[in-house]
Order: sequence, then structure tokens, then C-alpha cells
Amino acid sequence: MDVGIGLPNAVPGATGAQLTEWARRSEGRGFSSLGTIDRILYPNYEPLTALSAAAAVTERIGLCTSVLLGPLRTNTVGLAKQALSVHALSGGRLTLGIGLGARDDDYEASGVELRGRGRRLDSMLERIGEVWAGDEVGPSIAGAPRLVIGGHADASFTRAARFGEGWIAGGAPPDQYAGMVEKLKAAWSEADREGEPRTMGLAYFSLGDSAEENARAYLTDYYGWLGEEAAEQIAASAAPDADTVRQYLSAFDGAGCGELIMFPCSSDPEQVDLLAEAVGR
Repeated sequence: MDVGIGLPNAVPGATGAQLTEWARRSEGRGFSSLGTIDRILYPNYEPLTALSAAAAVTERIGLCTSVLLGPLRTNTVGLAKQALSVHALSGGRLTLGIGLGARDDDYEASGVELRGRGRRLDSMLERIGEVWAGDEVGPSIAGAPRLVIGGHADASFTRAARFGEGWIAGGAPPDQYAGMVEKLKAAWSEADREGEPRTMGLAYFSLGDSAEENARAYLTDYYGWLGEEAAEQIAASAAPDADTVRQYLSAFDGAGCGELIMFPCSSDPEQVDLLAEAVGR
């Protein structure tokens, strides 16, 4: 299983200098990908913008929106061009991970109806594929970005089999992940897709002296919209030490995950080195 690392693009207070230093260190320590989290009403950096900054200071590491909230981008051709641009600027390293999002306030702030978002995402994905297959939009580069679909609902697996090369779970624990992979493979087979789908997952980590404090401060704030109890549970699930990190890796690997992206709770680039040491890099 490959191990990626999330940029701290959604950690409040993260600076541009921290993001670029984080990207440099992540490539130097051999992580497979840099991931990003998407929100509207939160003090985060927009995912494709953050990955553009990371692309400028790296050469090899993969770049992945994990995931970008598709229906909130109402100009589908514009989004397709943005993705092509990051893909070209990075030398062909972008995976566009795309999903729905469930926060009412993000949709309200964007002037977008929450109802019908799944149908709209299907239309978007079809149009993005058309744009990427043509040569009228975006910079010239051989090949298009890789595409994975995020989500937990059954429609997500059908969507992944129809449009993408695989699927990414949005924070599902390993004991639930294996069942989701089975649903993905069933949808893949039903769609007569060849080969095996790409499988990706997410988990949180927070290492070092202030591990639990940083995890609680960030994750209870970020997930506060789910209610205090749920937010506290998510904060408590962040891996606070090397042993727990390794347990997560083993569990996700056994559940059929091909790449796990570990997301931080602090923007301090030292977290990159601490995670690298925990996973033996």
C-alpha cells in the first residue's frame, strides 16, 4: 500500500511558506501523494490553488484533491481547465478526486442547490471527460489527470465505475472500508470495467509533544457541524503516536486500500518528518 500525506491546506493559520516547505519535505521523505481537503466556509486554501503551489516546488510526488467538492464549481469547463492546468504545470502528476460534500452552508454560500447534486455531478463528470479528451480547452499535455470519485453512498461506487479509475473514501475507518471496497468491485464488474479499480482512503494523524491537543483543537472545530459528540470522536481517532500510525496502515492495507493519505492536524512541517519516521521512510 502506498502512503500519501495531506497538505495542511485546511488547518487554520497555515501559511504559504509552511505549505511549500511541507510539499518539499513530503517529496524528500518519499510519500506517494500530497492530498488536499475542500471547503467553502472555512479558513482553508482552495485545493487546486494549494496543489499549484506544491507543484512549483516539487518534481515527482503525486498531487491529489481528496476530495474536491464538484457541484460547488458551477463552471464545469472552467474546472476541467483548472485541473488540466495543474496537471500540465506539475508534469502530469494530478489526480482529480471529486465528490459531493454534505454541508448545507457551503452550498448556501455558493448559491447552489443541495438537492440534485448527485445528478449534477454525473453531468459534470461526463462533460469533464469530453473536455479532457479534446484539444480545445487547457494547455497542451499528453494525457489527462487521473480521476477518482469520493463518497460512501452506493451511488458513489456506481459513479466511480462509470467515470473514474477508482474511488476514495472520505474518512471511513478500516473496519468499514473493506465492505466499501467490495461494493466498488461489484459496481466495477457490473459496468464491465477491466482490471482492478484504484482504491484510496484517508486518516488523520497528530504526532509530537502536542499531538492530542492539536488534534482536538483542529478536528473538533472542522467537524463541529456534526455535533460535539461526533466531532470529539473524530478528534480521538487521529493517530497520536507511531504505533497507532502503523496500526492504521496495517488495517487499511488488509482492508484492500491501495493508497492511504494521512492528513495532519498541525501546519508545522516537522509533522512530515515525524510521520515519515513512523512509517519507516
